[in-house]
Amino acid sequence: MLKTLLLAASLALAGTAAMAQTATQPATRPTATATTPAPAGTTPAAALIDINSATEAELRVLPGIGEARAKAIIAGRPYRGKDELVRKNIIPQGVYDGIQARIIARQR
Repeated sequence: MLKTLLLAASLALAGTAAMAQTATQPATRPTATATTPAPAGTTPAAALIDINSATEAELRVLPGIGEARAKAIIAGRPYRGKDELVRKNIIPQGVYDGIQARIIARQR
């Protein structure tokens, strides 16, 4: 019986010491940072550019959109859907394919 009590006390102390040690050790799991890219095919909603309200400068951030195309996008407003950029011949299909995941056409 004394052996059992000593074993139980040893285990209790060892568990407490292990808990104290892990509490002071830094986390080893990598954490997400602002530089961690989003998984392919996903774009946070806040990062979407609304083609119905974006400024010329905001539109020019998009690949394939320069000054002339940004002005054409603004002149063609409002859009009921982002695919209207191609249907109204504002931008070519290839450019649209490259930016469609980054744009939205919100209705006002």
